[in-house]
Amino acid sequence: MSNAKPMDYKKRLKDLRVDSDITQAQIADVLCVKQTTISNYEHGKRQYKIEDLVKLCKFYNVSPEYVLGFTNEYKSLSEMK
Repeated sequence: MSNAKPMDYKKRLKDLRVDSDITQAQIADVLCVKQTTISNYEHGKRQYKIEDLVKLCKFYNVSPEYVLGFTNEYKSLSEMK
């Protein structure tokens, strides 16, 4: 078993957002929440709702396994089929 610590999903989602040059306000629009909610998610003050995680996987076109840190291999949703 590996001793490597899995990537925190909140950090992974923030990294996806930043790497895509997307603002917190833009993600807030996608999730129909306020920008402060996204900030609270990213700083660990609130937990993402499962529905929001699903929306973000679809938005970024990335596998839930990657977002949740079960793998470091980036796979698009279309590659999973």
